[in-house]
Amino acid sequence: MAAQTEESDTAREQTKAEQDVDQVRQRAARDQQRLDSGAVTSPKDLANLQHEIVSLAKRQGDLEDVVLEVMERRESAQERVNELTERVASVQSKIDDASARRNSAFEEIDGEAATVTKEREIVAAAIPADLLKLYDKLREQQGGIGAAKLYARTCQGCRQELAITELSEIRAAAPDTVVRCENCRRILVRTAESGL
Repeated sequence: MAAQTEESDTAREQTKAEQDVDQVRQRAARDQQRLDSGAVTSPKDLANLQHEIVSLAKRQGDLEDVVLEVMERRESAQERVNELTERVASVQSKIDDASARRNSAFEEIDGEAATVTKEREIVAAAIPADLLKLYDKLREQQGGIGAAKLYARTCQGCRQELAITELSEIRAAAPDTVVRCENCRRILVRTAESGL
């Protein structure tokens, strides 16, 4: 934005400088025509007119130098605008690509969530209501994890190794008995790798 503003400002400055050069050029041409026409006969007026033509030529040269300097600055500003425009386009392309990948990932996640939700509903229908209620309560209290695997005598929920007495009680419990970790109170899922 700043580069575009600078470029438009120098464009206006160039237009103004070119108009100034044109005015001086037109005035010098009028004075030269008056001089060439022979309409001015007084030596004093002729001397003044010649002096003015010389002054206008110098002024025109100075103004043309200003125009060139402004043109150089404008060209530099245009190059900067072009460079920044290309960079913005490159960044926008990366943003668009990242947004497309993000949207694709969201769609994939939403699809997985829908599938998992359906699977959970099917599994939840087969679980006794009181056990499901306990699991949901623990899940809410424990940051989303209501049950944890018992692996090598360690609760995978709190990562604490169970005491020998606790392991003995779990070993003695019936396979369909709900057992819980003494430390974090999560439901323990027993497997062949539980170390019982």
